[in-house]
Amino acid sequence: KISVPWKKFLAIPNVSIWLYFMNAVETFRDCRYLGTRVHSDGTIGDYKWMTYGEAGTSRAAIGSGLICHGIPKGARVGLYFINRPEWTIVDNACSAYSYVSVPLYDTLGPDAVQFIVNHASVEAIFCVPETLRTLLSFITQMPCVRLIVVVGGVDENMPSSPAAAGMEIITYSMLHRQGHMSPQPFRPPKPEDVATICYTSGTTGTPKGAVLSHANFIANVAGQDLGVKFYPSDVYISYLPLAHIYERTNQIWLVHRGAAVGFYQGDNLKLMDDLNTLKPTVFASVPRLYNKIYAAITNAVKESGGLKERLFHAAYNAKRQAIINGRNPSPVWDKLVFNKIKARLGGRVRVMSSGASPLSPDVMEFLRICFGGDILEGYGMTETSCVITLMDVGDISIGHVGSPNPACEVKLVDVPEMNYTSEDQPYPRGEICARGPIIFQGYYKDEVQTREVIDEDSWLHTGDIGLWLPGGRLKIIDRKKNIFKLAQGEYIAPEKIENVYAKCKFIAQCFVYGDSFNSCLVAVVAVEPEVLKSWAALEGIQYEDLRQLCSDPRARAAVLADMDSIGKEAQLRGFEFVKAVTLVAEPFTLENGLLTPTFKVKRPQAKAYFAKEITTMYAQLLDAESARPKL
Repeated sequence: KISVPWKKFLAIPNVSIWLYFMNAVETFRDCRYLGTRVHSDGTIGDYKWMTYGEAGTSRAAIGSGLICHGIPKGARVGLYFINRPEWTIVDNACSAYSYVSVPLYDTLGPDAVQFIVNHASVEAIFCVPETLRTLLSFITQMPCVRLIVVVGGVDENMPSSPAAAGMEIITYSMLHRQGHMSPQPFRPPKPEDVATICYTSGTTGTPKGAVLSHANFIANVAGQDLGVKFYPSDVYISYLPLAHIYERTNQIWLVHRGAAVGFYQGDNLKLMDDLNTLKPTVFASVPRLYNKIYAAITNAVKESGGLKERLFHAAYNAKRQAIINGRNPSPVWDKLVFNKIKARLGGRVRVMSSGASPLSPDVMEFLRICFGGDILEGYGMTETSCVITLMDVGDISIGHVGSPNPACEVKLVDVPEMNYTSEDQPYPRGEICARGPIIFQGYYKDEVQTREVIDEDSWLHTGDIGLWLPGGRLKIIDRKKNIFKLAQGEYIAPEKIENVYAKCKFIAQCFVYGDSFNSCLVAVVAVEPEVLKSWAALEGIQYEDLRQLCSDPRARAAVLADMDSIGKEAQLRGFEFVKAVTLVAEPFTLENGLLTPTFKVKRPQAKAYFAKEITTMYAQLLDAESARPKL
């Protein structure tokens, strides 16, 4: 158990997101705050900026407009669009006028959006023209909605409000004008008031609404701010979904320090162009993207061959050795090699963070050497207002997620059925539990599931398995949920194995499967098309399309061989190696029901979706076993 003086965070008077933003407006009034490349006519150009003072004025206008339309204090307000300046302004308006924001994932799909709106009794929804069409298709099934505000909409093009629905549709600009002409006094929230209900998708069942207070957010940010410093000169790129806690907390933190937030243009395929234009100093991402960056660079190095490849490895090894020995690497290596790599993210990034799932130690080391600066991995969840642990600035060790956020305490609880205990040597192991002012208030209208995760002593049980390393560093090693037994009794944590195989150059996505009726694992792999095609060209393999190539036994053998090599490097145990693989050309997506909005595999759905392939792989393994000569 790691105890920290988190109670001091409860003693801060009148702490709220509203107060954080008010302080930022007063302190950084003329500093850049919100930037966008998407101009009013829809064209893409250079970033145009709104200052903190201008954002504060818009925040007041939007909040006043909601009051003018009769939206009462404490009402739930939905946000149904991707990252853009208006999202942040509406969220700040909710804080200033004591509304409760309810993010509606653009990727959740219509059924989940309808469920959340009704479950939370959302009275006003901010959307864009694209999501307005979705809302109108089932508006009669959402009787609680009184007002729809269309961001980017044109007054003349607004559809007439459905008479039977008893609600109104107006543009964001109209609401802004109305609020500006009839300003209303702020209605500041108390620290314990609800700031947001953040629905988590999960892999099964209906979404759960995590209730988070203003004090939850501020405690989390205040704890992180003790170790990592941001400045008004910092520039952050916003592309991770604001509907998720990671991005939401990052932006609250950056506001506290007066940083500028530039939004991507809304297309992930054009993110690199946005980075090159914005040139951020702070970059937050997830292992899924970092793995792609790692694979792209390493493949480019291999393909360059000759002198360029030797130069890269010489620079890499020299810089790595310097970092290990605590010395400053020679700047010549950056000039010759790494500045070109840094330019991919704009060339100015000084802080990079990773969250949402484990980052491979090799990839972490690779990022530190290639990009320099502080590369920090953290661990957290929606129910803890984001960060539970975070790497310390200057800590060069890898393979862990840092020490506890000073705003909470963390302990490990024995899990005897998985043979994890506090008595384990050389390091104590167990389920990670957290307690303190960062812990959420519970699941909205769901006392049963709340009691399942928060015990009588206010400890939140995360379901993740960790161990304590020297210095109070936490390492995630397993998952209590999603585990299963193989026929011989060995426990398997498939997500851990999938994270290992994510480094395989052929793999875009991976679903590892096993059960108690079989003694080994199989996998379904969504391939990286260009990598597999390049391999086929080198091997002289002819094919008509990617699907045919995926079904080629030679392709399966090559992918499995690379997976075996990656597994050996990661020191997977024998029963953790995949013994058969099916290659698919179609990626796992939200649309085909195989991914959650946070890009985690929906395991029950994947099992059903690939049932035929799983059966075939096990049958082939059985046939191969039967064909072997017996002693």
